[in-house]
Amino acid sequence: MRNIILFDDSVRENFLPLTYTRPVAEIRIGILTIREKWEQILEGKASFITQDYLSDKFDINIEEDNFVINGSVLPSAQLKRLILQLEPNQALLENGDLIATRLSRRQFHLLMEEEELEELHGFELEDTEYTRIKNSWEIFSKNEEALLADFEMITKGRTSKPLSDSNQTIGDHPVFLEEGAIVEFATLNTTKGPIYIGKNAEIMEGALVRGPLAMCENSVLKLGAKVYGATTLGPYSKIGGEVSNIVTFGFSSKGHDGYLGNSVLGEWCNLGADTNSSNLKNNYADVRLWNYPSERFLNTGLTFCGLIMGDHSKCGINTMFNTGTVVGVFANIFGAGFPRNFVPSFAWGGAGGYSTYKFSKACEVAEKVMARRNKELDDKDKAILQSVFENSTNFRRWDKTNDV
Repeated sequence: MRNIILFDDSVRENFLPLTYTRPVAEIRIGILTIREKWEQILEGKASFITQDYLSDKFDINIEEDNFVINGSVLPSAQLKRLILQLEPNQALLENGDLIATRLSRRQFHLLMEEEELEELHGFELEDTEYTRIKNSWEIFSKNEEALLADFEMITKGRTSKPLSDSNQTIGDHPVFLEEGAIVEFATLNTTKGPIYIGKNAEIMEGALVRGPLAMCENSVLKLGAKVYGATTLGPYSKIGGEVSNIVTFGFSSKGHDGYLGNSVLGEWCNLGADTNSSNLKNNYADVRLWNYPSERFLNTGLTFCGLIMGDHSKCGINTMFNTGTVVGVFANIFGAGFPRNFVPSFAWGGAGGYSTYKFSKACEVAEKVMARRNKELDDKDKAILQSVFENSTNFRRWDKTNDV
């Protein structure tokens, strides 16, 4: 089994708040996370080079022979072939940025100690097809191509579980059901792309689905849901109402009516009933989105861009998000009016103002939420979240003494 090491580079901060709690390679895009894609295509086991405060949970494994790959890069057949052709101490570059290298244990330790590598020869990638994501909005804007690639890799040579006759299907692309998947009395349109329904996932009666769609293990589309592709529901996610081109990383819920489009939800998020997120400005101008490293709003170049929400964040019923809103980790949003387009981590409140969500109380809520899915907020998770709380202090510019 090949040893794969996925590293974060400078683009990691462009994915905040999603990468506050995970390495870049743990981002889900398509059906699989970037890590899972590399493990499948290279038939190996991956570990990480990431931020120090994340390394206890996302540790590194060094062997005598190591394939070291940029965690923001999605695999392709061409790139796989070039990586496997690498000799020890050779590297593939994109305009000087390291994409992949093959290192011995000794060379790897020199790299980690920021010493000069011996006999490392770099080759610029030219005319090689692959995808690299560099900004948070590319998770949904490039989700379709990632989903199609994952679908082909996952289903190749396999047979789908039969689809019940109670469903109406349209289009020529396939519908693939894993074992335990349940789909009854739904309309499935595959004209624009395939539909993948993972192990024990369920599409309830009356749902209207346009592919491409990926539903990961134990995810649920609720009664009468309306789904436009390219959409990915991470494991144990629950989605109702109307959604279009969204990605949920896992364990997140939008269980009721309301619209969410061109958006990304991290893990353990919950949107209250009738929450709506605008994804189009009234003047049809390009959407600007909060960027953490520059501490300002940057032009995405997109006409459609909705909500980016970090792990464990929640909003109350009837919440209204403006076009291009970024919500940090462990934010709790409620009340009338539109929240600001940037809501820092551990914020408590809404349009009327914020106070700081006390860390101990946030963890109490997380423990209860995760226990419902038989998951535990362990000491490693708490240490990561404590670091996020401290690292995000400068963005909470209100009176921090007014904790809830």
